Amino acid sequence: MRLYEVVYILDPALDEGAATTKLEKFHELAIAHGGEVVAVDHWGNRQLAYPIRKQGVGYYVVAHVTAAPEALPEFERLLKLDEEVLRYLVVINEGEPTSGASILADVPARATRHDDDEEDDDDDDDMVGARDEEDEPRDPTSAPPEFSGARGRRRRMEGPRVVVLNYKDVETLSHFITEQGKILPKRTTKVTARFQRQLGSAVKRARYLALLPYMRRQDG
Repeated sequence: MRLYEVVYILDPALDEGAATTKLEKFHELAIAHGGEVVAVDHWGNRQLAYPIRKQGVGYYVVAHVTAAPEALPEFERLLKLDEEVLRYLVVINEGEPTSGASILADVPARATRHDDDEEDDDDDDDMVGARDEEDEPRDPTSAPPEFSGARGRRRRMEGPRVVVLNYKDVETLSHFITEQGKILPKRTTKVTARFQRQLGSAVKRARYLALLPYMRRQDG
């Protein structure tokens, strides 16, 4: 058995009762081989980042289900045939909650001072910067990293470290996307290579679910 997360985008005309009835039929197939429904979170109607089947609004539901892999083909076949399912995504759950929030570390990441006049801090700053790039991603909930001076040293921003990056966390993901909708490169964000890979996967999933646009519209 594996723990899967299923995100549904349903017809916005459905209310919570109708959506629950529909999902119960879907989940019967998913847990047919001894699985169970762990959690169901109704987000309700939300504005789509781009139209899906000429709909600008979708009814979002996130479910956690333990299921055997052999039960998924029939489950997904039924989803594809249902006209009230605008889109869905089935992924192996990697610790993301059903809500649109990432999991942050309990202890805030240490902030380093950026002061070229204090020579005693130079060695500490360099050591912290090396550790940050290898072990910890920058806090994505804060502003982009700041650069100054000929050496281009960056100042670590205050805030807790992201333990689990939730692909449904639009606010956090938006800090890593340019105005044109492109993912910022690692040389700009200064996060670890592992976090950058997670970021790429998260942004792609968020785009597919119409939580983020593929390309931002240029006004005017």
